[in-house]
Amino acid sequence: MNREERLALRESLRAARRNLSEAEQAAAAQQLIELVSQQDFFKGASHLAFYLTIDGEINPRPLLDHALQSGKTCYLPVISKDNEELLTFSPYDESTQLIENEWGIFEPPHPEEHISPTNFDVVFVPLVGFDANCFRLGMGKGFYDRTFSFKIFNRRSQPLLVGLAHECQLTDTFPTQTWDVRLDAVVTEKKIYRPDTA
Repeated sequence: MNREERLALRESLRAARRNLSEAEQAAAAQQLIELVSQQDFFKGASHLAFYLTIDGEINPRPLLDHALQSGKTCYLPVISKDNEELLTFSPYDESTQLIENEWGIFEPPHPEEHISPTNFDVVFVPLVGFDANCFRLGMGKGFYDRTFSFKIFNRRSQPLLVGLAHECQLTDTFPTQTWDVRLDAVVTEKKIYRPDTA
């Protein structure tokens, strides 16, 4: 798969999720809560990172609200001030004031202290496409792959990386790059994919 084919695949998958109706999006977000909240990895987690939805992504906001109500400490990604190629994470709760960044994504203020990516129990990761082996096709900017690159060498290290997607974003296996970080699981509104059971 060359660069043009990869771009075309990315665009077709983005179009598929954007074409979902509001009712389908709302139902998917609710089914996501029902699936994830029953999992041991969620029940046992105390520090979780989420994202805010754009471009038709499955909406983790109801799951985020559920986590906050359950007393969990939650975070949202921001572009690191120290290195603009990496993500850092800021604490988030209902009182946090969000600021729109250059890509139109709302994010919390930068954290006062750097929080290591290894300090999270679970990080929920947005994606454009995924395969049954839990390899992720992102937006192409590489923020998550660079931030969690240590997981390439030690897949069992914290945190657990869980992709969130609509079922329509499942695609055939695609060529991966050496820097692609494999997810520990992908959850859609229909099921949970794990690479060890693919």
